[in-house]
Amino acid sequence: MSITRDSDWTKMFTRRAMVLGGVQATMIATLVGRMYYLQVIQSDRYKMLADDNRINFQLLGPPRGRILDRFGQSLALNKQQFQVTVIPERAPGIGATLDALAQLIDLSEHDRERIKKEVGRKRSFVPITIKENLTWDEMARIQVNTPDLPGINIDEGLTRFYPHGEAAAHLLGYVSAVDEADLNGDPLLQLPGFRIGKDGVEKVYDLALRGKAGTSQVEVNAYGRAIRELEHHEGEAGSDVVLTIDERIQSFAGKRLGDESASLAVMDVHTGDLLALVSNPSFDANAFSRGLTGEEWKALSTNDHKPLINKVLSGQYSPGSTFKTMVTLAALEHGVITPEQTVFCGGSYALGSYIKHCHKVHGNVPMVRAISLSCDVYFYEVARRLGVDKIAAMAKKFGLGEISGIGLPNEKPGLIPTEAWKKAARGERWAPGDTLNVGIGQGDVLATPIQLATMASRIANGGIAVKPRLVRPTVQGGQPVDEESGEMFESLNIPLPHLEILRQGMFDVVNGPPGTTTAMAARLRLNDPEKKTWALSGKTGTAAVRGLNAAQREAQKRDPASVPWALRDNALFICFAPSHAPRYAMAVVVDHALGGGGAFAAPIARDIMEEVLRLDPSRKPRVEGDQIAATTGDGHT
Repeated sequence: MSITRDSDWTKMFTRRAMVLGGVQATMIATLVGRMYYLQVIQSDRYKMLADDNRINFQLLGPPRGRILDRFGQSLALNKQQFQVTVIPERAPGIGATLDALAQLIDLSEHDRERIKKEVGRKRSFVPITIKENLTWDEMARIQVNTPDLPGINIDEGLTRFYPHGEAAAHLLGYVSAVDEADLNGDPLLQLPGFRIGKDGVEKVYDLALRGKAGTSQVEVNAYGRAIRELEHHEGEAGSDVVLTIDERIQSFAGKRLGDESASLAVMDVHTGDLLALVSNPSFDANAFSRGLTGEEWKALSTNDHKPLINKVLSGQYSPGSTFKTMVTLAALEHGVITPEQTVFCGGSYALGSYIKHCHKVHGNVPMVRAISLSCDVYFYEVARRLGVDKIAAMAKKFGLGEISGIGLPNEKPGLIPTEAWKKAARGERWAPGDTLNVGIGQGDVLATPIQLATMASRIANGGIAVKPRLVRPTVQGGQPVDEESGEMFESLNIPLPHLEILRQGMFDVVNGPPGTTTAMAARLRLNDPEKKTWALSGKTGTAAVRGLNAAQREAQKRDPASVPWALRDNALFICFAPSHAPRYAMAVVVDHALGGGGAFAAPIARDIMEEVLRLDPSRKPRVEGDQIAATTGDGHT
């Protein structure tokens, strides 16, 4: 009996040992297999996960490309700046961190709200900019207290800088912080303090100026503290954009406008290069780059002179008597009057019961004299004979009523009315009185300063459809190209004798008829230091902004200052020079001037044109001391 029990117990023990051994073998095999799977098959994956915990990858913002004038002078560049940032996941409490930081630098309530909003919007490891453009003292105070400010870092970076301040602000635009609406998946846009173009050239060429991001690989410990940088790849700097603008002329023109609410465009009549685009008053683009204060924004947005509007492109003005140039060419094309035929001006013009007045009694006037005297009665009669559609067709040939094509935002097309336009826009038939208004550039006619400069250029260059150009072609390295663009502009097919008649009238506007000397000629004579017989040709314009009654008109003639600023007429002047071989054209508009185009806009144009001819940007190189800064657009050195 005992032997049997011992044998059964032995068998049971052996079976249990075998089961236990099998289980152990299975577990060992599973463990070995799992280790093989993790260490051999999945080794690359876990190495990557380990590296992700050990290595931080950071994007590095690239330097923004510069904006240069035609000679390589910087209009927009980058300068060093310090900024303070916070990484939310390393700050125990963002509110407490900001409270501690506020003991060292000024932090507004607006800044606090912005930072808290960004903390909720961005990932916790993405740095958030607290304040930029720190002074040296502010930076030093933060650095000294860094141990007590977890998550706070001082970064050295670049900020956009406009060395000429207000001189080209409307043209260049500005950069500003990225808004939520700007986010499009580009990781660059999430970098702290990254800025993008918001207006002007900065906006239109933002992608080219922005460049490509660099990367940095940093080894960190378990607490996230950086130990060493493993790899560093610099980003690709943005491309430079080279403009046709001459900074010297741009700055001179802005200063010459002074405190006037005004705008002007200077254009090469053969290439279309824009040498200056000035809208006055202006603003300091550097303020937008760093961020406007509430007071600064209020001062700009409530100013009745509209400093935030680019009047050269967005200002739509009645062209006044400058439009008589288009009526003249239309009349010659359709043969409704010859240059020798006269129209009698008795000081007024009657169309049925509709009476229109002229500024003087001129008697019998032929075409050239009507242009030089700006006789309204003459152009009322010529416009009546033509009809509005023939006038409109000529105006459109010369660039009125359409976008210029230079590509800047918010440009307005102006308006050249026709019979069909009035029917479609207002549901009304065109009236004969409407044609009289168009004949002197008023009524529904609207033009921008850049359109008027284009019109003057096409008159000056012999009827070639030159188009304004703001950005020059570039070669590697962003340096200006030495030769002209080579673009062939179409002919407008205007007979040269017609243009010569018009240009003679424009010459007489400024210089007086042959054998005479006028007060305007004495005022507008160009100072010619090299005796090249410089002369200016132009056409004045005065356009009412709203109807005044007869008594108010008489009061304005006696004392323009007695009329409120917003009710005064606009003063305009278009011109080209030198008269005998035109190279440059200009349009100047002075808002609500204390007088007409001849008294206010023309002297401004004269001074600027004299400076343009003195510098002659198409042929003369820019010289700094004894060094030539760049070659010119014509390839001369």
